[in-house]
Amino acid sequence: MAKELIIAGHTIKPGEEIKIDLPSVHLYTDTPMPIPVYVKRGKKDGPVLLVSAAIHGDEINGIEIISRLINNKSIKNLRGTLIAVPMVNVYGVLSQSRYMPDRRDLNRSFPGSSRGSLAGRIAKLFLNEVVAKCDYGIDLHTGAIHRTNLPQIRANLSDEATKAMAYAFGVPVLLNADVRDGSLRGSAAEEGVTMLLYEAGEALRFDEFSIRAGVKGIINVMRHLDMLRKTRSKKPPIEPFIAHNSTWVRATDSGVMSHRKVLGDYVKEGDVLAVISDPYGKTIDTIKSPVEGIIIGKQNIPLAQEGEAMYHVAYFKQHDGVVENLGILQDNLTVTIDDNTGF
Repeated sequence: MAKELIIAGHTIKPGEEIKIDLPSVHLYTDTPMPIPVYVKRGKKDGPVLLVSAAIHGDEINGIEIISRLINNKSIKNLRGTLIAVPMVNVYGVLSQSRYMPDRRDLNRSFPGSSRGSLAGRIAKLFLNEVVAKCDYGIDLHTGAIHRTNLPQIRANLSDEATKAMAYAFGVPVLLNADVRDGSLRGSAAEEGVTMLLYEAGEALRFDEFSIRAGVKGIINVMRHLDMLRKTRSKKPPIEPFIAHNSTWVRATDSGVMSHRKVLGDYVKEGDVLAVISDPYGKTIDTIKSPVEGIIIGKQNIPLAQEGEAMYHVAYFKQHDGVVENLGILQDNLTVTIDDNTGF
């Protein structure tokens, strides 16, 4: 028998689909700022999966991923429950800001407090009303402003259940990432929720490749969890590679940047990543990779201050497969935008 599911006073029964406005803290204009929550329960019992986006208000790629997911024909015959929250930080989305109005990072404010800061109160509300009622979760993120991330999964890969979910997602790079204090992922783990973090694209931008990879990855995970019927794909599978270490390469001087490498490039130690010039075009210095690895994150604007993070390089025991699998993923996702039949 399916467990009772109640969110914000709404009881969602098996076979039901509902959109809930989760009451939150009003603005000082007395304007309500509810958190939108979509819930779809299958007629058959199964896991409860949370997919959340925009916990950082300027990371909007996930909003489009969730929009396409909940309108995808693949989830019609769902087993279990999908809870999708396209905007956790509604305040940040409204102001196109990473942060809450109190200038706090919501993803560093968990588990929160009902008597604490605004960010702490929202964190507590979201954790209690939504996260704690789930079995699994996928939190959607992007790079920061002017920085793009290669589609990647970050998770605790020492846990076998988490690792299996990460493999099922189907992106070329898995990064074994420690849990940060105050993060949603950390508090979810304490509630017994197995969670992945999907990083792809850039803040305040829709990136079509990252969006398609995200939708496909979530559906892959749902099939892995037996929430959706498994299908035989004619497309070659993605065999992800695990990176246990990564490093940010920083600008050695201030100046105008001429990039030599792009996302997904394999680099050797000593390879030139970018050239720094003064406003007259004279070369000041070159940025070189300190390690052998794959570029999984990159600064986009051609201006840099000394010490600014420019390239995020993950290193693996094997590299060629990562580049090859990135190409496979790109080929697998070359479908029309109007294709809403699933993967």
